[in-house]
Amino acid sequence: MRPSGRAVDEMRKIEIIPDFTKHAEGSCLVKFGDTHVLVTASFEDRTPPWLRDTGNGWITAEYGMLPRSTHDRMGREAARGKQSGRTQEIQRLIGRAMRAVVDLSALKEKQVRIDCDVIQADGGTRTASISGAYVALHRCFEWMRAGGYIDRSPFKDTIAAVSCGIYEGNAVLDLDYPEDSAASTDANFVLTGKGGIVEVQGTAEEEAFSEEELLRLLRLARIGCDAIGAAQKAALGIS
Repeated sequence: MRPSGRAVDEMRKIEIIPDFTKHAEGSCLVKFGDTHVLVTASFEDRTPPWLRDTGNGWITAEYGMLPRSTHDRMGREAARGKQSGRTQEIQRLIGRAMRAVVDLSALKEKQVRIDCDVIQADGGTRTASISGAYVALHRCFEWMRAGGYIDRSPFKDTIAAVSCGIYEGNAVLDLDYPEDSAASTDANFVLTGKGGIVEVQGTAEEEAFSEEELLRLLRLARIGCDAIGAAQKAALGIS
């Protein structure tokens, strides 16, 4: 029995609230159970210097956890003057994930900056950030099309992410904190709607996991990403 009482292939409750903030061109609040992340997508009428005169745009991301998003208050990284290695890894992952499903030439030397701020953490903050980033970016692209900055949607595919792991000998989907902190294997999957794999991050904590266990986790991840994809479409009002 999982601590939450969920079945091994059962997601936490997913809730995605689009247009959550007033000023950002695209935004949403994404909830995976008790993990809550505010995601905004901001339009910039320029491109990074290395892409100037190439005709291509860019998507980048930043990620952070608010001081009381966890059980004990953590210091702000801005106050320390340096981002942790974990923060840098996650924000690069979010940016890579979005660029994997976007035709950058359709952005016409414009940039979108995605900000993912964890309000409350209960496991799976990076995967919730990626899944919410797709919705916020979708809204931003709609704004850009309406404003005449782009001619068409740059999306080539949809994208979602979910965590899986081996907990007490069982492969389980969408780990919350009690499972994440005790799992013998922890893995994150970033998958496209067409079934492509953008990224797999898998780590064994106590003993190595087998190829069959990896495939079992992948099968669970596909179930989870299908559920997230349905929630994304519902939030965006598309079929």
